Amino acid sequence: MTTSPPVWDPHQYLRHEGHRTRPFLDLLARINPATAPARIADLGCGAGNVTTLLADRWPEARITGFDNSREMLAKAEQYAGERLDFAHAEAASWAPPPATYDLIVSNALLQWVPGHAELIPGWLAALTPGGTFAFQVPGNFDAPSHTLLASLRESPRWRDRLSGVGDRTAAVGTPGDYLALLSGLGCEADVWETTYLQLLHGRDPVLDWVKGTALRPVLTALAGDEEATADFTAQYAQLLREAYPASGAGAGAGAEGGTVFPFRRIFAVGVVR
Repeated sequence: MTTSPPVWDPHQYLRHEGHRTRPFLDLLARINPATAPARIADLGCGAGNVTTLLADRWPEARITGFDNSREMLAKAEQYAGERLDFAHAEAASWAPPPATYDLIVSNALLQWVPGHAELIPGWLAALTPGGTFAFQVPGNFDAPSHTLLASLRESPRWRDRLSGVGDRTAAVGTPGDYLALLSGLGCEADVWETTYLQLLHGRDPVLDWVKGTALRPVLTALAGDEEATADFTAQYAQLLREAYPASGAGAGAGAEGGTVFPFRRIFAVGVVR
């Protein structure tokens, strides 16, 4: 089934900004170039909020954030300045000239780019000698949040409209895959994984989380059909409540607890030798 690219909602995405930013901060902490990068690309910059963290760390660098979402880029423009700008680009066809950048960063993008492993050699070629390519991707496609979504899409009620929509189960490699890839391409590679036990609050907090990411393709496919959107969302919400029940975790005196949402992430940093 051919589907349109998901339409992104910056406001919804940023409702969980703290949790979404933490993996980038952990990735950034492991980027230690020998010299401060003069030219940086943020591939898949989204709303630009993490791109500003690059500017904070390397204020003298020239930084460009690239994204294919006009909605996200419009939100990111608030951060544009003398040394920071944003541009539209499709990651699958993004091919800067050799030795253009000292650092290329990609935060929670590559899971949306099928076959991205085949693109990495070209991105490494765009780095100056000693340059760094660093990225992080979700590694939770076998989690209930995704398996329940897939089973619901393929159920008799929805398969004609949603079969295969947003399926990314094969889009992300294992940590070992990325270690072998970067090492085989001549990089000094650092690859690791982390599972964050995110404590979410509010009514149907896991549904609220996936509305910013995993559910976007379905919401895009059902756009304009309010009844179908409400029906699908209600069914999915019930499944998520059962899979991720609220607990007393995080509750203080007089406060209600939250919902624990485990989220595995895969990180990789490759330095061109």
